Amino acid sequence: MSFIPQLKIGEKIAKIPIIQGGMSVGISLSGLSSAVANEGGIGVIGAAGIGMMEPDFGKNYSEANNRALRKEIRKAREKTKGLIGVNILMALTDYSDLIKVSVEEGVDFVFLGAGLPLKMPKELTESENTKTIPIVSSGRAVKVIFRHWERHYGRIPDAVVLEGPLAGGHLGFKIEQINDPKYSLENLLPEVIENVKIFEDKYGEKIPVVVAGGIYTGRDIYKFLKMGADGVQMATRFVATHECDASEAFKLAYVKASKEDIIIIKSPVGLPGRAIKNEFLEAVEKGMKTPFSCPWQCLSHCDYKSSPYCISLALTNAKKGKFKYGFAFAGANAYRVDRIISVKELINTLLEEYKEAVEKNQKNQ
Repeated sequence: MSFIPQLKIGEKIAKIPIIQGGMSVGISLSGLSSAVANEGGIGVIGAAGIGMMEPDFGKNYSEANNRALRKEIRKAREKTKGLIGVNILMALTDYSDLIKVSVEEGVDFVFLGAGLPLKMPKELTESENTKTIPIVSSGRAVKVIFRHWERHYGRIPDAVVLEGPLAGGHLGFKIEQINDPKYSLENLLPEVIENVKIFEDKYGEKIPVVVAGGIYTGRDIYKFLKMGADGVQMATRFVATHECDASEAFKLAYVKASKEDIIIIKSPVGLPGRAIKNEFLEAVEKGMKTPFSCPWQCLSHCDYKSSPYCISLALTNAKKGKFKYGFAFAGANAYRVDRIISVKELINTLLEEYKEAVEKNQKNQ
């Protein structure tokens, strides 16, 4: 595959520059992550709500999450010798414990989203094996994180993921920014690269920039790599695969969705999110859901006393295919998914499209 560059993060090298986005609440576990790793990409386990299948999840939320994460990492390691990461939301009340478990289990990467990773456990900041990759939405965030780490930990992150407004799930943008061209991935990337380069020059080392949010085809991968990105992160495409750890009903929600079904919602955590419209969300919109008592206090910024539903429970139900009581997050291009395929077929399709884009560009020069 000499026609596509590898993705090198520290001493760790992915054969192809594709990271599978870590989809939490049971969507990407050992099954999906190991399948992607076996194809030369970076497979990622989503840590939030991972303990949902543990029998004591309702009573011992944090313990169940730690135990389940440890299990999934080990299961993934049994299935692949490739690169495995864990996606952890900074907004989780147990994020520190999940980071510690990840480092203890020797994962290759920890991806940190949903907040600025400023206060970090020493296990991660002192780890030489596990690489730290914050997920950002602006060049300013890069500057804040890198300067803070430099000042307090004597080091900087190993790479960054720039996630644009076309991503699925919670978005790091205000509602009015989501469709504003000024905040498109294409416009955000140069600023992030510029800010990262300051630290590359200072430390004399390469700090890869990975783009995410709306990356759908091999042509998209080629476009962003040509713009200066070192790799891409894709989530939506990997949901409709046989190896994805979600239920068949969850995958079919993507296959059946139309463009009009992909909507922006206001999440109980106070952020806008992109999801697939369904009966549950329509009931929320009509005010038919009422505030609840919080069973877990899993998110630090969730105003559960005034929220019409528990987002963790809603996403857990969706993962299991119980859409009457939940909904699916999805990227802006989810409506383009038309069938469920294997991870191998998906990767091969992306690589073929990338190769065609390279050849077309060479022909036009």
